[in-house]
Amino acid sequence: MTTTSPATRGGIRVGVQRFGTFLSGMIMPNIPALIAWGIITAFFIPAGWTPNAQLAELVGPMIHYLLPIVIAYTGGTLVYKVRGGVVAAIAVMGAIAGSDYLIAQVNAADLQAWVDAGNTADTFRALGQVHMFIGAMIMGPLAAYTMKWLDGLWEGRIKAGFEMLVNMFSAGIWGFVMAVVGFYPVAWLVNGIMNVLSAAVNWLVATNLLPLTSIIIEPAKVFFLNNAINHGVLTPLGTQQATDSGKSILFLLEANPGPGIGLLLAFALFGLGAAKASAPGAAVIQFFGGIHEVYFPFALMKPVLILALIAGGMTGVTTNMLFHTGLIAPAAPGSIIAVLGQTYRTDYVGVILSVVLSAAVTFLIAGLILRASRRKDLAKEDAFAAAVAQTEANKGKKSSVLGSLAGAGTTVTTRPIASIVFACDAGMGSSAMGASVLRNKIKKAGIPGVTVTNAAIANLDGTADLVITQQQLTDRAKAQSPASEHLSVDNFMNSPVYDDVVTLLQNQGAAPAASEEQASAAEAPSSAVLTADRVRIHPGSATRDEALKEAADVLVAAGAVTPDYLQAMHDREKSVSTFMGNGLAIPHGTNEAKDAVLGSALSVVRYDGGVDWDGDRATFVIGIAGKDGAHLQILSSIAELFSDDDDVAALNAATTPEELFALLSAVNEA
Repeated sequence: MTTTSPATRGGIRVGVQRFGTFLSGMIMPNIPALIAWGIITAFFIPAGWTPNAQLAELVGPMIHYLLPIVIAYTGGTLVYKVRGGVVAAIAVMGAIAGSDYLIAQVNAADLQAWVDAGNTADTFRALGQVHMFIGAMIMGPLAAYTMKWLDGLWEGRIKAGFEMLVNMFSAGIWGFVMAVVGFYPVAWLVNGIMNVLSAAVNWLVATNLLPLTSIIIEPAKVFFLNNAINHGVLTPLGTQQATDSGKSILFLLEANPGPGIGLLLAFALFGLGAAKASAPGAAVIQFFGGIHEVYFPFALMKPVLILALIAGGMTGVTTNMLFHTGLIAPAAPGSIIAVLGQTYRTDYVGVILSVVLSAAVTFLIAGLILRASRRKDLAKEDAFAAAVAQTEANKGKKSSVLGSLAGAGTTVTTRPIASIVFACDAGMGSSAMGASVLRNKIKKAGIPGVTVTNAAIANLDGTADLVITQQQLTDRAKAQSPASEHLSVDNFMNSPVYDDVVTLLQNQGAAPAASEEQASAAEAPSSAVLTADRVRIHPGSATRDEALKEAADVLVAAGAVTPDYLQAMHDREKSVSTFMGNGLAIPHGTNEAKDAVLGSALSVVRYDGGVDWDGDRATFVIGIAGKDGAHLQILSSIAELFSDDDDVAALNAATTPEELFALLSAVNEA
């Protein structure tokens, strides 16, 4: 029981995160359309800045048709690319029309009374419309997924010459079917959901209980569950309210930057160590950049601080209720700039006060908590780094912002450093690249007597003063070399941790030189490791698996590996990604695949259309086979090349494989 319960909770949390992330993936790319609609509304409706009856005609069609269609299309493309997006756009039209039909039937009597009073039927229908944001979020993925499933049924069974005919008609027919599905059950379902949610929100407003939503929203943000709430509920409901009254308080429930800036200011004044040093920079990013996740680690350091965030959030909501203020469209990202840009024209005083007061309340409560627990915190110097790691775990993926935050103001280590080892699974690729980048930084800083080498984690012998690994491998490295200091990086090419290491070495002065044997691996010859026939340029894109196969095929043709090496490459990606940053991926096998390596060779393929490498975009894919360190010298040169943005631009500008090979060869010879 004790072992399964946490896993279940984590599974539910991760499931909600993924659901929220998918919703965010449909909404966020279309926020510019919402902003454009908000600007048109702010200026041209009768109560706007510059009323214009003609241009105000844009308001209704944009919110009722355009926005749900682009949201559904985006959701469809996430599932099944353009084909899924087209079918999704067709399907959501059924939901829109079905919703309008249902409302017309329910309100027939009210409509007649409205018309008898001298108003137009179109105006009445506009007031009663349910905008199909939620319908788009349902129909988009559903239509695309079912289209993908149907295509799978007859994949490979269509006679040559009939593919286009089948593809076009199958998508058209299935779009028709899903439009009918949208018209009846989905429109009925969404109208019912919106009625229930609207009634709940209206009840909270009428009973002055809306501030209580902060009890859910503020903790949800810290654990990255807010996307499901914000994009699944608040954005659709807020948009509905903004259509009816020109603004909505719901857009401010999650986006208010006040609680976050209040917490960070409290850490800047009353915090300790790395958290105190990081707080001012994080405050600028959070308040002006709108990236709220930078304050989540500060809250996780001491979870009781979430109470300060809740109190601040409730203060902001209460202020907006008292002043009857709201935004005309969602503020995304949650920057003070975006918030003020979307503020209703008469509401600036209330909105600004809601931010200031929520920040003040959070600051006061958080400051009291930090001061009261100061002595205990002095004994937990690594609490901030652990909180950053926990925040990334909650998010479910790496974050460049959080990674930089972890490095800021952090003391890397206090012991003298004479030998540094980069360790990875196989010790032939990513670790060699990282070692080269750091070695070059140390050399440019003029620091003598420090060796930087690379190795497989399995070969760590405990003699290194400092071991640097990718985040996913750090625990293994610690177990293999417990006497060493350890650092984690999320990007071997340009991690901010490198600058911290250089600063530390400068502060400690020159260390005793390590043995020449430790650095010998980086001096191995490389004359035949990369040849012109192993350099290619493709104008299009490829999948990661296609890129892996091409890299393996080149290495097999070079006689450097056996065909079994491809599987070892796949196994390596399952363990930890070989994406290095700056558009570079360096696929290679695992340490267990040594028998499949016959010699040293590199393959270089540039995909101008890019390769989706587990969420990162790789342009250059360098396949690696290494034996006896013969590949390390040229790999070291390539690492230095890709750590310089100007050099990367030159590589991208090469028009032929021969020109690309010449650039790679030149840096190696230099």
